[in-house]
Amino acid sequence: MPARRLFLPFAAITSAALLLTACGSGSGGPGGTAAADVAAGSGEVPTTDVVSAVKKDDAAAKLLPAGVKSLTVAVSVGGTPPGTTYLNDGKTLTGQDVDFTRAVAKVLGIGLKVEQASFEAILPALDSGKYDFGASNFGVTDERRRTIDFVTYVNDGQGFATRKDSKLSRITDLGQLCGLDVATSAGTTFEATLEENKHVCADAGKKAYQVQTYSEEGAIWSSLQQGRSDVVMSTINGLRYAVAHQQGLKFLNEYHRLDVGFAFKKGTRLAPAFRAAVNRLIDDGTYGRILKKWGTTGSSIAESRISPPELKN
Repeated sequence: MPARRLFLPFAAITSAALLLTACGSGSGGPGGTAAADVAAGSGEVPTTDVVSAVKKDDAAAKLLPAGVKSLTVAVSVGGTPPGTTYLNDGKTLTGQDVDFTRAVAKVLGIGLKVEQASFEAILPALDSGKYDFGASNFGVTDERRRTIDFVTYVNDGQGFATRKDSKLSRITDLGQLCGLDVATSAGTTFEATLEENKHVCADAGKKAYQVQTYSEEGAIWSSLQQGRSDVVMSTINGLRYAVAHQQGLKFLNEYHRLDVGFAFKKGTRLAPAFRAAVNRLIDDGTYGRILKKWGTTGSSIAESRISPPELKN
């Protein structure tokens, strides 16, 4: 979808009912509520208002660089909850990242201009100053940390799903994908992981798996449902949500956990304020309410950090 400015004031973004027909992106983890539990059985996007009561925190706001009153945030739209999507009015945005972005802005007492962009275009555009930050479930990797600063707010990761009639039951080694067609989103950690490890099939004398990349999540799931791909690699929460709301699919397993954070140009002076804002949300209970709304309590973190090392698991 082409980038365009959404002139709707971000502070006015609210929730309303939307019947779900496709998949999503986000993460549910061990011991937590899976995304599948969100509006279970109804297919409706959660509409609980968990942000409007958030108050400005002067201590966090003082950490902003002098003169900052408003920031431009880039979001990738086109998935389904917990990821960012439109409500049925075609204008109002909703999703877990939306709630966290709105809440942080309220803590800091700043306005927001929202720009829509494709996922793969956001990180490269941060360096040019086109956007002040990105909020689209960006996983923190060591490769990305070379050029991007992050402020973490959840823990998500990589996982797999497939059709119920598939013989696949659990992917613990990418060598299990040899000879298969794997669908994933363009410009993501999933694509990078798959491309970097293609050699495992050749090393084992097997036929390589083929990576199919898509810019639209709906296209990913269509390819799986129609048999053009054999398995999907995506965010853990998104997979769980998709499986809960589409017939004939099954979640296989988590593969690799990653911290997820707001993304900034390397060397940003905004990071300390954003970290303080996230930690304020954790302390006052707003953080837990956002996760509960989206069914992602298994993605909680104890505290926000700035550009932590990639999780090794």
